[in-house]
Amino acid sequence: MIDVVKNELIEYGKLAGVKNFTPGFSGNLSARCGNKILITATGTANGYLSEDDFALIDFEGNIIEGNKKPSSEKMLHVEFYKQREDINYIFHVHSPYLTAFSAAGKALDKNILAEIVYCFDYIPLAEYALPGSKELVENTSKFFKDFDVVLMANHGVIVGGKDVKDAYLKLELCEAYAQTVLFSNLLGGAKMLPSEEVKKIYSLR
Repeated sequence: MIDVVKNELIEYGKLAGVKNFTPGFSGNLSARCGNKILITATGTANGYLSEDDFALIDFEGNIIEGNKKPSSEKMLHVEFYKQREDINYIFHVHSPYLTAFSAAGKALDKNILAEIVYCFDYIPLAEYALPGSKELVENTSKFFKDFDVVLMANHGVIVGGKDVKDAYLKLELCEAYAQTVLFSNLLGGAKMLPSEEVKKIYSLR
C-alpha cells in the first residue's frame, strides 16, 4: 500500500510541478495510510519527488519509517486528517494565483462562478502565522471542519481530497478560479451572482 501511495504522490506532484502549482522547494504533500501518514520530507521539491523523499509518521508526528526528516508542517496535515475522516490526501502548495490572494490578505469569498459556489461555497483565508508553528496549525485548522480548501495568509493554500486525483483537481480548479478573479479585476471587477441564483446552486447539492 505504501509504495502505491508514494507513486501516486510522485505522479501528481510532478503534474502539479508541470502546471507551476508547486514551484521550487515550496509546499508539501501527504496521504493517509491507515493509522499513519506518508508525507514529503523537508527540503524536497514536490514536482521532482523520488521514492526516498518521504517519511512515514504517526498521528502525533513521530517518525515511523524513513531516513529523512518529515516536513516541518507535518502537524498541519495531522490536524486536517484528525478533523476529517473523509480526507485522505493533502496538497499544501504555493501556487501563484491562489498565493497572490493569500499575500494580499484576501479570501475568495464572493459568489462569482457557479461551480465554485457548488463545490466549495467559498475559499476562506486563515490568519498568518510562522510556517511550521503551532499557531499556523491553530489558525488554519479552524476552517478544516467546513472547508476542503483554505488560503493561508502570506503563505499559500492547503487542499484536502478523498483521493489523490480529487485533491489535485480541487487545486487545479481553485487556482484557475483565482486567476479568473484576478483577470476580471483588470476588467473592472467580476459581477456577483444574484442571491436567488446562489440559492438555486445550493439546492443542486
